[in-house]
Amino acid sequence: MQYLVSVIDDKSGSATDDEMTAIDAFNAQAQAAGHWVFAGGLNAPSTATVIDNRGSETLFTDGPFLESKEYVAGFWIFEAPDLDVALKLAADGSKACNRRVEVRPFYGEGA
Repeated sequence: MQYLVSVIDDKSGSATDDEMTAIDAFNAQAQAAGHWVFAGGLNAPSTATVIDNRGSETLFTDGPFLESKEYVAGFWIFEAPDLDVALKLAADGSKACNRRVEVRPFYGEGA
């Protein structure tokens, strides 16, 4: 099953050099264990464009969909046999990046 682990922060690109070293080491361990699918950091919500094409005209709006102090600053996608393994990976990732994280299974993946 695949799980999305969202990294929660109040700014983008805020990792210190020590945190980046720990994240790189964690990523290497996840890859070696076969859990790694994909990961990435995200720019600030102010760089987002919201698109609504439900009506007769497409509407493009600059900025975030939601105004919030905290947001998803990055993410991992892990392959794990069950939620317990995904939670352990997420806990290790939280420790490495020194941020709170949220774990969610992909739809149709045992949810």
